[in-house]
Amino acid sequence: MLDVLIVGAGLGGLAAAIRLRASGVQSLLVLERAREVGGTWRDNVYPGCACDVPSHMYSFSFEPNTEWTRPYPQQAEIQDYILRVTDKYQLRPLIRFGTEVTALRWRAEASCWQVEVAGGEPLQARHVVLATGPLNKPLVPDIPGVQDFAGVAFHSNQWRHDVDLRGLRVAVVGTGASAVQFVPEIANVAAQVHVFQRTAAWVLPRWDRPYGTFKRWVYRHVPGLQRLSRWRVYWFNEVVGMGFMGSLRMQALLRKLALHHVARQVRAPAMQAALTPHFNPGCKRLLISNTWFPALQKEHVQLHTQAVVRVTPEGLVGTDGTLTPCDVIVWGTGFKATEFVAPMQVFGEADDGVVPELSARWRTAPAATKLGITVAGFPNLYLLVGPNTGLGHNSLIFMIECQVHYIVRALQHLRRTDQQVLRLRAAVADADYRQVQDKMQSTVWASGCHSWYQNARGDIDTLWPGYTWQYWLQTRRFKADDYL
Repeated sequence: MLDVLIVGAGLGGLAAAIRLRASGVQSLLVLERAREVGGTWRDNVYPGCACDVPSHMYSFSFEPNTEWTRPYPQQAEIQDYILRVTDKYQLRPLIRFGTEVTALRWRAEASCWQVEVAGGEPLQARHVVLATGPLNKPLVPDIPGVQDFAGVAFHSNQWRHDVDLRGLRVAVVGTGASAVQFVPEIANVAAQVHVFQRTAAWVLPRWDRPYGTFKRWVYRHVPGLQRLSRWRVYWFNEVVGMGFMGSLRMQALLRKLALHHVARQVRAPAMQAALTPHFNPGCKRLLISNTWFPALQKEHVQLHTQAVVRVTPEGLVGTDGTLTPCDVIVWGTGFKATEFVAPMQVFGEADDGVVPELSARWRTAPAATKLGITVAGFPNLYLLVGPNTGLGHNSLIFMIECQVHYIVRALQHLRRTDQQVLRLRAAVADADYRQVQDKMQSTVWASGCHSWYQNARGDIDTLWPGYTWQYWLQTRRFKADDYL
């Protein structure tokens, strides 16, 4: 029987493996459904893919990346960093690739999890860490006729590099964080590009001038300088985060910057109006781009300020009833961000003869947890980037490291007290959820817009409604009284 099993070999799973092994866990296994590590940065290979978190904050604190070439890292650079970390810490012997976990079942008689894998024998582990990531389930809207399209259609997360877009008519549905990166790239080659925008987004300038040879040399040979830069970026982001936490003054500054950006890049008043949102900056995800607005103004690019209501074999029909013929559809429609562990099924501890399944519970009830990490009724289960731990203003890697620290402390507590099972008190999870939701009401995310941050009931179960230093403080110490 394994001591700890980790599901997922993205940044979260790798961080957990490194820290758990360093803490003394010897029986450790990572299951990864793909054939390589990387998670999000392995899968998202669309043209122009990059991170919108500054590079010095987008690496592990214990393993800074001295090879960044620019202030905002591109996909290939991030994946290279992940590969180097995997090899440096000799993690490959711990990873079983090509293994998809289909279900977890708590076995009370053995105080362990039964881990069911596709096409293989079940495994048993005393503790399971779910590091499956929040943005890995592509969302293709359920639009009438979506299966009838006669051309090629794919989601940006599943980019078809075998499809040559040169000379083709391409329709893009969605104007989120991925679309603002790949639309300028495909606009350079496609004959026509039709962009369907249901809602405009606030877009900020991207200060991303590549590092010169000297600066790269300095960052590589003066580690303290890079660490200083990391802290500068961190606290700058926390200050900007004041706008997300409800500061009207910071929201006004963000609005002013974004309006200046669109006014500088878009001359036509009608186009400016079409690209200016009517909600507070940050209520939906803030975008960062210098190429999005110029791309939309190219002669062969057309912006459709309407939703798609039907797909035909020839193309897309908007709300005005007009058919837009196209050869290729690219769905830039985001992910199922509120499905934290699905399609994997997680069956917890029986209560009065009823065995709860985690996703089913959260579809009808609040996603109550302790700090987004542990769940009442699911012993010895730990989530990375679980409910209410996503961010709108800083690096998710920072949050992952906080969560891994908490998990390490929890396991150390069990070993120190000679216990095998960690059960979160339901009252603690409920109180934690109420506190988070109370704080959420004063944030920009609850100011009136509809976004992918919300679930079907309108609850915001995805984001942390505070500053990351506050989360750091709460995860520093493991409180044994929170558990039975």
